Amino acid sequence: MSRIGKKPIMLPEGAKCILQDGEITVSGPNGVLRRPLLTGLELDIAGNSVTVKRMNDDLKTRGFHGLMRTLIDNMVEGVCKGFEKKLEIIGIGYRSEIQAESIVFYLGYSHPIKFALPKGITAQIEKQTQVTIKGIDKELVGEIAAKIRMLRKPDVYKNKGIKYATETLRKKAGKTGKK
Repeated sequence: MSRIGKKPIMLPEGAKCILQDGEITVSGPNGVLRRPLLTGLELDIAGNSVTVKRMNDDLKTRGFHGLMRTLIDNMVEGVCKGFEKKLEIIGIGYRSEIQAESIVFYLGYSHPIKFALPKGITAQIEKQTQVTIKGIDKELVGEIAAKIRMLRKPDVYKNKGIKYATETLRKKAGKTGKK
């Protein structure tokens, strides 16, 4: 039995979980998230507790058991608290600004890069070099943060670019020249 899969998910005050037509709907104070239930699994909703159970014991179902429990737990946390990723922009002249549902990045290219934010994702810019991506869907927040990072990945020789706030960069030594 999966250790993670058999743990019950506790629904905090204000959160509701409904299974309807093979689709899980979790609603809370921040919004509503939907996800299809993976095949071979069933949901047991009792009061403020949700448990994911397996219908059979084949390999594929066992693999999805813990995954589905974690996905539902992330949905509950998202509609109650939300998720955020912090990014830092490092480099002389590198900066960002918000312009009507999009972020404009100045990253040393000959042109500014306009990055449109999808529905459900918001961005905050504390300084011109610190961007915070917020939303209720953990996957979407992580995907958008990764796409923004890919606009200018940190250079290993100069450490210039966009990095996660928790990321530690290691600077590589350049060529030493002739002796």
